[in-house]
Amino acid sequence: MSTAQPAHRRHGRQRRVLILALGASLALSACAPLLPSSPAGGTPAAARTALPAFLLEGRLSASDGVQGASGRLEWQHTPDADTLVLLSPLGQIAARLDSSAEGARLSTTDGSIIEAPSADLLLPRVLNVNIPAARLRLWVQAVTDGSAEVRLRDTAGRPVLLIDRGWRIEYAAYADDSAQALPTRVDISRGDARIRLIADSWTILP
Repeated sequence: MSTAQPAHRRHGRQRRVLILALGASLALSACAPLLPSSPAGGTPAAARTALPAFLLEGRLSASDGVQGASGRLEWQHTPDADTLVLLSPLGQIAARLDSSAEGARLSTTDGSIIEAPSADLLLPRVLNVNIPAARLRLWVQAVTDGSAEVRLRDTAGRPVLLIDRGWRIEYAAYADDSAQALPTRVDISRGDARIRLIADSWTILP
């Protein structure tokens, strides 16, 4: 795919538009508390697999240490495509990111459309954090593909702390006490970059 906005100087303006549309800050509270945790070597790992299709609705805040964005999140994932919509606190669509094996397309609140080979190239423009979109699908589900290191698990065997490619992913709450429960609060960080996700609802799609 080709880039619809050829002038690089517009990227900063588009990022500022998104930040203003999403708001400056969002106070996110914890959901259900975690069970007691222990080093990963002392607790058997729960068998967890990634959902092939889901709808995640919740709240998101992100910061690079200087600029921040926050608002509501609607993320629909299927084996073939992803649609991620960010909304302002007032419910207005601030950005929509559609991606598939064919490429990615970002639509912003000011009417701009940017296309790229993958969502990895566009998601940082939305969040102002250079986070790998391809890894985010696993992180929000507390599922590993064998390349991430589990540092802590709770007594149900679920990850409490993951280290993946320099990123620190912490799970402050799950939906319930079962081994297969999905996370309801995820804190992701690397250096000054911070992302916090509160999952208000998970829907397993057919």
